Amino acid sequence: MKKINYLLVAFFMIFCTTSWSQNKVKGVVLDESNFPLAGVNITVKAKKNAVTTDFDGHFSIEASIGEVIEFSYLGMKNQQKIIIDKDDLKIILKSDDNQLKDVVVIGYGTAKKKDITGAVTSIKNEEFNKGIVTSPEQLIQGKVSGVNITSASGEPGSTQTISIRGQGGIRTGNSPLFVIDGFAIDNSTTGGATNPLSFINADDIESIDVLKDASATAIYGSRGANGVIIVTTKRGKSGKSQISFSTSMASSTIARELPVFGADEFRKQVVALGGALTDLGGNTNWQKEITRLAITQNHNFTMNGGTDNLTYYASIGALNQEGIIRNNNLKRVTGRINLTQKALNGKLKIDYNLNVTNSLSDRPNIETLIGSAISLNPTYSARDLAGNPTVFSDVENPLITLKLYSDKTETNRIIANISPSYEIIKGLTYKLNFGIDRSNADQDIQNLPSTIPFKEGRLDAYYFKNNNRLIENYLTYTKDFGNHNVSAMAGHSYQKNYIQTRNWSINKFTDNGIEPVYNPGLGQDLTFINNRPGGSAAINELQSYFGRIGYNYNQKYLLTATFRADGSSKFGDNNKYGYFPSFAAGWVISEEKFMKETPFSNLKLRAGWGQTGNQEIPSKITQSSSTVSVSSGTSYPLDPSTTYYGGATYARLANPNIQWEVSTQSNIGLDFGLFNDALTGTIDYFNKETSKILMKVVPADPIKPATTYWTNVEDMTITNKGLEIALDYKHKFENGLSVGIGGNMSFIDNKIKNLPYTILTTGTASGSGLSSAAINGYMSGQPIGTFYLKEFIGIDETTGLSKYRDTNNDGIVNDSDRIIAGTALPDKLYNFYGNLGYKGFDLSFNFNGVSGNKIYDNTANSNFYRAKLVKSVNTTAAATEYPKESNTNPASVSTRYLKDGAYLRLNNLSLGYNFDMNAIGLSNWIKTMRFSITGQNLFVITKYDGYDPEVNTDRSSDGISSYGIDYLSYPKARTILLGLNVSL
Repeated sequence: MKKINYLLVAFFMIFCTTSWSQNKVKGVVLDESNFPLAGVNITVKAKKNAVTTDFDGHFSIEASIGEVIEFSYLGMKNQQKIIIDKDDLKIILKSDDNQLKDVVVIGYGTAKKKDITGAVTSIKNEEFNKGIVTSPEQLIQGKVSGVNITSASGEPGSTQTISIRGQGGIRTGNSPLFVIDGFAIDNSTTGGATNPLSFINADDIESIDVLKDASATAIYGSRGANGVIIVTTKRGKSGKSQISFSTSMASSTIARELPVFGADEFRKQVVALGGALTDLGGNTNWQKEITRLAITQNHNFTMNGGTDNLTYYASIGALNQEGIIRNNNLKRVTGRINLTQKALNGKLKIDYNLNVTNSLSDRPNIETLIGSAISLNPTYSARDLAGNPTVFSDVENPLITLKLYSDKTETNRIIANISPSYEIIKGLTYKLNFGIDRSNADQDIQNLPSTIPFKEGRLDAYYFKNNNRLIENYLTYTKDFGNHNVSAMAGHSYQKNYIQTRNWSINKFTDNGIEPVYNPGLGQDLTFINNRPGGSAAINELQSYFGRIGYNYNQKYLLTATFRADGSSKFGDNNKYGYFPSFAAGWVISEEKFMKETPFSNLKLRAGWGQTGNQEIPSKITQSSSTVSVSSGTSYPLDPSTTYYGGATYARLANPNIQWEVSTQSNIGLDFGLFNDALTGTIDYFNKETSKILMKVVPADPIKPATTYWTNVEDMTITNKGLEIALDYKHKFENGLSVGIGGNMSFIDNKIKNLPYTILTTGTASGSGLSSAAINGYMSGQPIGTFYLKEFIGIDETTGLSKYRDTNNDGIVNDSDRIIAGTALPDKLYNFYGNLGYKGFDLSFNFNGVSGNKIYDNTANSNFYRAKLVKSVNTTAAATEYPKESNTNPASVSTRYLKDGAYLRLNNLSLGYNFDMNAIGLSNWIKTMRFSITGQNLFVITKYDGYDPEVNTDRSSDGISSYGIDYLSYPKARTILLGLNVSL
C-alpha cells in the first residue's frame, strides 16, 4: 500500500512539473515608443515552434522554464529572452537602421547590399536633402558619387539636368531612366516648362537607388545607357497604425543680384564716357522691383499601418511655392495610396500603388523681365505719383510686362500600377506588373490688351497628352544547396507610349475688360495666315525579353549575369531589336579566414562588364518625310499659264538600317568597412564607351533628294572614364552624442573620337547681332560641351576695338581662328555632408561643388558692354573695364565672356529638435513631434559673377545639346524654412 502511495505521489509531482513546464508564456511586444507591434515572429529556439503577435502586440506560446524565445521583426534588432518564471513578458524591440539600409532595390527585385556585384548607391529618406523640394532629383544632389545634378534655373518646378558618369550622347534626351515603384516612366515633357518629375511628393519617398554601371543597368536594356534611378515610395507596416502631419513655411529672397550701376554711379559713368545721358531724376533698383520675398507653404497628411495580411499607406499633400520673381508660383496637390494585400497563407501578395497630382504653374515673361531689370535706366521711376506703373515712351516698364503677360499651365497626372505575385512552389514566384501613366496639360499664354500703353492682345493655347501603359510578367526562383545559393529571373515586358500635342492662337484683342482666355472669339484676327493651328502625335512601343542569373557560394564568391532583348518601334525593320548582356563578379574578401583578425568588417572586390542602349531619339526618323508646297522650286505649270500646283519634296530620306546606340561599360570597384562598419566606403573605376552614335547627317551624294538623313556613325565614339571615391564615418558615444560625416569625389574624363565633321556647332548665342553665332563645338579629341570661340586678347589702343588672336597667321581674324577654350563639363565633382545628434537635437549639413568647367556668360555678352552704356542703357562695371575701348566697339562672341564655373555651395543646413513626449506629458496623444529650421543655398564660393554658377540655359541647335551657357537665367533663391512634424 505504501508503494502505491509513493507511486501516486511521484506521478502527481511529475504531472505538476510537466504541467508547469508546458505552461503557455504570454506577453506583449512594443517598440521604443511603447507602441504595440503586430506580426512579430516569436520562436522557441529549442523546439522551433513559432507564433506571431496580434494587432495589439500580444502573443501566447508554449515554452518551458529555461528555454530561449527569440523575437524578430523587419527593421528591428532581434532579441532573445530566457524563460525564468510564469510572469507575463514585456518585450521592447529596438530599431535597426542597418537592417533597412542593407536592402537595395535593383531592377525587378531587391538584394542585400553585401550581395550586390554592380555599382549601386542607395539613399534612404533620412539621408535626403532638406528644404523646399519639388522633384526627387533634388533629394540626392551631392549624395551619390559620379552623379551631377544641375538646376536649369531657380524657378519653382524647374527642370534638372542629370548625368550619371558623364554625358554619353550629343543629342537631347540623355537623362537617366526613372523607375517609380517598378514603373518605368517616360521622360517626355508633360506640358509647359515645369519638370515632368515634379508630380511626386518628396514626403512620400522611402528610398532612391542609383544604378550606375552596365552590370546593374543592363536589365533595363535600351533605356539604361544613361543610368537608372529607382524611386521607391513608402508603404505601411503591419501592426503600426500611425497618423502623421507635417507642415512647413519658408521665405525666399534673391541670393545675389547682378551688380549693375545704381542711379548715381550710372549718371557718372555715362557722362564720363561722353554718352547721351537720359536722366529722369529717379533712383530705381529694377531687380528689386521685379523680385519679392517669396513665401512657400507645404502641408502633408499621412496614414499608415495594417495587419498581417493588409497594410496601407495613404497621403495627401499641398504645396504652394512662390517664385522670387513676381507673378511666378507653383501650386501642387498630390494624393497617394499604397496597399499590400496577402492571401492564401501568404502565397499570394498584391501591391497596389496610386498617385494623383494636380499642378498649376504660373509664369511671367521671365527672360524679358530679367533683361529689362538689368538694363533699364535706373533714373527712371518705377511708379508715378498715383502709384501706377510709369509709362515710358522709349521702353516698356517691366511692371507693365508683369501686368499684361501670363503663362499658365495646369497639369493632371495619374500614375497607377498593380503587382500581384504568387509563390507557385517554395522559391518559385510569378509576378505581374501592370501600370498606367496618364497626363494631360493645358497651357495658355496670353498678352492682355492695353489702352495705355497701346497693345493688342494675343492668346496662344497648347494642349499636351501623354499616355503610357506597361505590362510585365516574370518568374523569380531562389534555391539554397548547402553553401550554394542560386537565383534566376526571366520575364517579358511591353510598353506603349502615346504622345499628342495641339496648339492654336488668336491675336488682335481689344481692351474691353475681358481676358482673351475667357472668350477667344473676341480676337479680331481669326484667319489662318497668322494663326494656323498645329499639332503632332506619336506612338512608341517597346517589347522586351529579359533575364538574370545569380550565384553565391558561402557568402564569399558572387556571380551575376543579365540579358535583355529590346524591340522598339523607333527603329527600322532591319534592326528593330537590340541585345544587351552583362556579367559581374564579386569576392567578399572579409569572409575569408585570413581576414578574421583584421579591422575590416567588410571588404568586397567587384568587377563587371556590360552593354546598354539608348533609344531616346525622335519618333519616325527611320521613315522618309516630305513637305508639300506651292512654288517654282517644287512644281511646274501644266499649261502655258504660270499657275503652279502643289509639289512634294523630300525633307528626310528613309533609313531602315538605323540601329541602337550602344554603351559598353566596364567597372571595377572595392567596398570596405572598418571597425564594425563605423567607417565605410567605396572606390570605383569605370570606362564607358558609347558607339553607333545616332546623328542627322548630310548625304554624301552631291545629287541629293533630301538635305539630311539619320544614320549610325559607325566609327564615332564618346568615352567617359573616371574614378569615384566615397567615404562615410559614424559613431555614437556613451554620453548619447552621435556623429556622422561623409563625402564623395568623382573624376571624369569625357572625349569624342572620329566625329564625321571637322566641327559640329551648337549653343546658339542670343542678343542683338549675336543670333547667328555658335558657342559650343563638338570636335574629335575634345569633350562634349567644348567652347569653340575667338580668343579675346585685349583692346587695340589705336582703334579702341577688340583684338582677337590670329591663330592661323593669315592676317585675317574670322571664324577660322576660333580656339578650343575649355569645356562646360566639370572634370571633378565633390560633396561632403554630416550630422550630429544629442539628446533630441540634430544638426545636418550638405556641401556640393564642381571644378574644371567654364560658363559662357551670354547675359553679359548681350547686355554689359560699352556701346550700351553710352546710350543710357544700364550695365555692370565690366563695360568700363578697358579705358581705351571705343564707344562703338561691338560685343562679339569670344572668350571675353567665358568665365570660370567652379563653385562650392552650402546646399542646406538643418537644425531640429525631437520633443520627449513622455517628459511633457503628451505621450498618450502624440507619439513624436519634431521642430526644425533649415537654410537652403546659404552661400556659394565662386569666381563667376552671374546670378549663379549652377546654370544651363538650353540653347540647343537642331537637337544637338548645348552646355554651360547662361542667358537671362532665373536667379537662385536663398531660403529659410521652419518645419513641424507630428505623429499620433
